[in-house]
Amino acid sequence: MAFTIGKKNSFIEQVSFDLYSIGLLAHGDGVECMIQTIAYDNEFYVYPSDNPNVMEFFYILQGEMVCELNGEKIRLGPNDYYSAKNLEDPVHFTTITDVVYLWIITEPTFYQLSDSVTDLKNKVDEVEKKDRYTLKHSERVSVYAMKIAKSLKLSKERLENLYIASLLHDVGKINTPEEILNKPGKLTDEEFAIIKRHPLDGAAMVKHLYYDGIAEIIEQHHERLNGTGYPHGLKGDEILLEARIIAVSDTFDAMIEDRAYRRGLDIQFAVDELRRLADTHYDPEVVDAFVKILEEEGRI
Repeated sequence: MAFTIGKKNSFIEQVSFDLYSIGLLAHGDGVECMIQTIAYDNEFYVYPSDNPNVMEFFYILQGEMVCELNGEKIRLGPNDYYSAKNLEDPVHFTTITDVVYLWIITEPTFYQLSDSVTDLKNKVDEVEKKDRYTLKHSERVSVYAMKIAKSLKLSKERLENLYIASLLHDVGKINTPEEILNKPGKLTDEEFAIIKRHPLDGAAMVKHLYYDGIAEIIEQHHERLNGTGYPHGLKGDEILLEARIIAVSDTFDAMIEDRAYRRGLDIQFAVDELRRLADTHYDPEVVDAFVKILEEEGRI
C-alpha cells in the first residue's frame, strides 16, 4: 500500500526551459500526472501519439489560452479542460497569459524530458562510443526486452521499469577503462574483475531516479540461474524476472553483433546456444518467448 501527500511546489522531478516547465507529480501502472507552466504569447501543440490507445487529459488551473479546432478559435480558462485520444492531426494552442495546467497521460512520457535520465543515457552513449562494436547495443537490448516482456504480459509499471533499466543496464561501464572494453584478446582475471563491477556501479548510479526497482534490475542482469553469474551469484527465482529478460536480450545481441575479438555469430547459432543454456543460465520461459518472437518475425 502506498499513500503520498505532496505539498505546494513539490515534485518528484521538475524540468525547466526558457518558456515552460513540467513537474512530475505522480506515476504508476503506465500513467503519469504532471503539472505544466507555459509563458504567455506562446504556441504549442497536442500531437497524435504513436499508440492509438493513449489518452491525454488536460485541466487548466490558471491562465487563458486559445485552441484552434476545425477552423474555430476556442478560448479556454481556469477549470476548462480538454482530452485527446487517437488524434489524426496536431491541435494548435496559443497562450494569452501565463498558463498552468494539469496533464495526465496513460503512457510514460516524462523520462524523455528528465534531466536525470538524459544524463545517464548520455553516459551510456559515451560507453558505446568507446567501443564501436557496442554502438546502439542498449537500444537493441531494450527493443528485445520489451517484446519479450509484452509476450509474457508484464504489467504497465513493470514494462516501464524494464524499459528504463534495459536502456541503462550498461551505464556502470562508464567506469571501465577503454583499453579493457576494447581488448581483442582474453581478459586477465584482474581485468574481468573490473568488468564485473559494472552492474553494481550502474545500480548505484540510478538509485536516485524516480523509477522504483530499476537499480536492482540493473544490478542483477549478469546473474545466471545456476549461480555462476555476478556480482552476487544469485540463483533461480532470487533473480528478478526483469533481470532474466535483460540477460537473454543482452546475450543474444552480444552474440550476433561483431566484437573486437570475433565476427558476429549466425542468428540460428545464437538461438541454439540460448536453448542449450536454458535452465542452467537463462530462464527457459524467457528463452521460449524470445525464440517465438524471432520465428514470428521471420528471423529464424
